[in-house]
Amino acid sequence: MSPTDVLLPPGAALAAFVVASLILSVTPGPGVVYIVTRTLAQGRAAGLASVAGVALGNLGNAIGASIGLAALFAVSSLAFTVVKYAGAVYLIWLGIKALRSRPGATGLASPVAPPWRRICRDGFVVALLNPKTALFFAAFLPQFINRGGSPMMQSLTLGTLFVAIAASTDAGYALAAGAASSRLGRVGGGRDWPRYLGAAVYFGLAAFTLASGSRPAPKT
Repeated sequence: MSPTDVLLPPGAALAAFVVASLILSVTPGPGVVYIVTRTLAQGRAAGLASVAGVALGNLGNAIGASIGLAALFAVSSLAFTVVKYAGAVYLIWLGIKALRSRPGATGLASPVAPPWRRICRDGFVVALLNPKTALFFAAFLPQFINRGGSPMMQSLTLGTLFVAIAASTDAGYALAAGAASSRLGRVGGGRDWPRYLGAAVYFGLAAFTLASGSRPAPKT
């Protein structure tokens, strides 16, 4: 058995994985909404920093799924609920911060964003505290694993590849939102709406998280 057999599934399965990952990644979800909103409110650099943070959070979930954390969420309603509510509370906190920011500080003409480390941290926490991401990896990755190799190593490799693909498409959304923000800035308009938009999206994502239901019921 070669090292490649341990780390990756056969060529056809790998190609299918890449295609499926690309389709899933370009489909807008809560992460894309978060990144686009941050870009519109605080500029392209903030959007790209958010992409990096979300990617790191997703990678953490992929690693967690590989080592069995997703199995804990699948059997423990308490663990799933605690992580879900922690993520919702963090989103609410981000919404409150957006509302309390200095009026006009994030105007489109010259957006002023927090340090990129803080933006990256916010994206990381938002993505990491989404237990359904770990459950997604636990359900998605095994379909492409070669039984002749190491399941954990293949899962880690495929999870990392998925995160890289998703980060690339997320970066595309951030760049597109940055270009749209620049055009809106040249047109003009109110300087306060980006922070209200950001707060509304954070609160909306928190409500979506809370209303998304509990862990999936185990199959019998």
